[in-house]
Amino acid sequence: MNRRKKINQTLKNKAKKANAKLHSNGKPAYVSKAERARLEALEADQVESTIASK
Repeated sequence: MNRRKKINQTLKNKAKKANAKLHSNGKPAYVSKAERARLEALEADQVESTIASK
């Protein structure tokens, strides 16, 4: 009984992990505070450069 239970448990876990990979969540990836600040600074520089070129 224990051997059969262990085999079934292993197979269920494999199936569960495979199913989880197929159904990824829609949550966006985490972006650190420093990375957000860097991206915001880059965007601000681009806006300033487009305004200055006009």
